[in-house]
Amino acid sequence: MKELNKILSLLETINNPADLKCLQRSQLSGLASEIRKKIVEVVSKTGGHLASSLGVVELAIAIHYVFNVPEDKLIWDVGHQAYAHKLLTGRQKQFDRLRQFRGLCGFTRMSESPYDAFSTGHSSTSISAGLGMSCGKALKGEKSKVIAVIGDGSMTAGLAYEGLNQAGDLKKDLIVILNDNDMSIARNVGALSSFLSRKFSGKKLQEFRKELGEFLKSVPRIGDDIYHFAKRSEESFKTFVTPGMLFEAFNFEYFGPINGHNLDHLINILVNIKHLNEPVLLHITTRKGKGYPPAEKNPTYFHGVGCFEVRTGQCVNHSECAPTYTQVFGKTMSELAKLNKNIVAVTAAMPEGTGLCEYSEQFPDRFFDVGIAEQHGVTFAAGLATQGFKPVVAIYSTFLQRAYDQILHDVCLESLPVVFAVDRGGIVGEDGATHHGLFDLCYLRSLPNMVIMAPKDENELRRMLYTAVSLDKPTAIRYPRGIGVGVKMDNPPALLSLGKAEVLTEGQDVLILAIGRSVNDAIEAHDLLKQKGIFSTVVNARFVKPLDVALFTELVKKIPRVITVEENMRQGGFGSAVMECLGDEDIVCRIRRIGIRDTFVEHGSQKILRRKYHVDTTAIVEAAEKLMQNGQIKT
Repeated sequence: MKELNKILSLLETINNPADLKCLQRSQLSGLASEIRKKIVEVVSKTGGHLASSLGVVELAIAIHYVFNVPEDKLIWDVGHQAYAHKLLTGRQKQFDRLRQFRGLCGFTRMSESPYDAFSTGHSSTSISAGLGMSCGKALKGEKSKVIAVIGDGSMTAGLAYEGLNQAGDLKKDLIVILNDNDMSIARNVGALSSFLSRKFSGKKLQEFRKELGEFLKSVPRIGDDIYHFAKRSEESFKTFVTPGMLFEAFNFEYFGPINGHNLDHLINILVNIKHLNEPVLLHITTRKGKGYPPAEKNPTYFHGVGCFEVRTGQCVNHSECAPTYTQVFGKTMSELAKLNKNIVAVTAAMPEGTGLCEYSEQFPDRFFDVGIAEQHGVTFAAGLATQGFKPVVAIYSTFLQRAYDQILHDVCLESLPVVFAVDRGGIVGEDGATHHGLFDLCYLRSLPNMVIMAPKDENELRRMLYTAVSLDKPTAIRYPRGIGVGVKMDNPPALLSLGKAEVLTEGQDVLILAIGRSVNDAIEAHDLLKQKGIFSTVVNARFVKPLDVALFTELVKKIPRVITVEENMRQGGFGSAVMECLGDEDIVCRIRRIGIRDTFVEHGSQKILRRKYHVDTTAIVEAAEKLMQNGQIKT
């Protein structure tokens, strides 16, 4: 903890990377300590991705010390580990507002700073984007460098290898830095491989290798044979002492592993590879949570953490009484799996985030973590379904977007009984535009054979999960981030009738059709409207697909002032489904749709964002009042 008690001095002098280059190398380790202190202090108040950002402090310093960003393009894969990068690129004064409404984004954003070369949030995009930039620079005749930093977790996604494959084929000037923070690729490496990589990367040795290769190939008749023999001998030796065989197969020059916390080694090798004009992969090893003992001890917890007490690392208690939707899902999964041996759980590198840890311990043979590979996970689940199993695929809404074609082609086309547990549906909060689950009702509703449900509370989530595993067709259950309402739980949960909504209140003035967590806002609006002399019928739709057409048409004929409420994009969402339904039935009414308009939602607290984008109780009340002001409707 000594690192956290140092007085800030060097960091305050860094307003841009040019200031960093003025420091002596001997000062850089002190700067790293100050950056870590600042990150811990701020994230303890704002929440954020702590462990990963602490792990790449030296790497961020070394890259900005050696390269000339933003002329050289730097891409941080996912982007949630870029806090040190933000501090070094002119955003110190705003850093206290990290992930806050109208403050700094928790990820890299092109619109936030010219030093952010690419907007990120979902993993494994950096190599493809970097290759595109490199090709673009070549077309323009520019000589600056492109550096993509990607974590070992992101290397579990096929997209990363698609990028590597084309980069090696095109032989473009691209530097990929693999941040291995779990020793998952190479456990048995040491000082020899680090030493050899630094020597192999030296400019003089690289030039000598190329000159020797040209000389050998020029020898009459036997030159090519000698050259290829020498090349194979060198590669055999390198792969014997380093784990780079995979990347060499992609035609990348591989160097590493290098200790990612040794600034001298990092800077030396970056200086060396800076002069290479071909695909290069530098493998570094780092420790998640480096410099903050609680995060080093429990990097999984501190990967994405809420507010905590700096001295102990303990979470700040907000006295939450009700369980979260995620916890309810995980507990219900375990209960149902005891009753049905065919239930199988699939997740994409998120067992903790999706609430499946308890399930994975109780049913290890029926739990599959596919890594950051949502596309594979969905098709894998489809394969399980063909063998008589009932796979439940638990993936955050924003990440399920990556597997749209697999849902369509591999699940829905043959109506395979795969259940999608779509966590974090709706406004998520501080992670912002890349993480809000505001598109799922739109992209799932268009798919034939798909059933879509959204619970109004945690007990209804249990009922929907029980219903979903009993259906013999693709089903999605979409539920929000955060704690539940605090209702009593049915035990065991009861089945729901497919496509049937429920009427919660009755009133003759306005009909409010709501889905998911918005149902509770509708109930609150009903009470407020009643005080104003406006009486509303509130319906919990439960199903986005199929809709309860009979109930909706019956009610709208009686109450032709209609409000639809959803925490989703308006175009193509629940409200659009209701309008299509009423249009097909030739029913005339006045309708107001409450949902997210045609825009991306920024970062901030859920409460602030719901008010800003008009998807809260106040928005429902205002819509009802406007409908009542417009007089009678002719039918």
